[in-house]
Amino acid sequence: MKGFIKEFKEFISKGDVMSMAVGIIIGGAFTAIVSSLTDDVIGPVIGVLLGGINFSTWGVTVGDANINFGNFIQAVINFLITAFVLFLIMKAFNTFKDKAEKLAKKEKAKEAAPEIPEDIKLLTEIRDALKK
Repeated sequence: MKGFIKEFKEFISKGDVMSMAVGIIIGGAFTAIVSSLTDDVIGPVIGVLLGGINFSTWGVTVGDANINFGNFIQAVINFLITAFVLFLIMKAFNTFKDKAEKLAKKEKAKEAAPEIPEDIKLLTEIRDALKK
């Protein structure tokens, strides 16, 4: 049992698990922001553009069951907005990462190219002059 508890402690304290937990928490907060964006900003604008249509009221009653497909449409809109915002974030991140990698390569190239000693430079100039 002690080995199991030790293994569990190692698993839970690994950086990957902690990063995943932070990501899930931030994802929950991000969901609230996107929901507010769609419900309070984009939804009303779409409603105005479509002549005051409110998706959340769309539904059909079949017997005793209410099928609220308007809520489904709203969920699809929320998903598309979330996916688009994540796309923009990842695009910006990848652009930043590419620029950072290019800068690192330039710095590494500068460090990799050793400084040519003065005597070698002078001998190279003499050699070039003699060739002429």
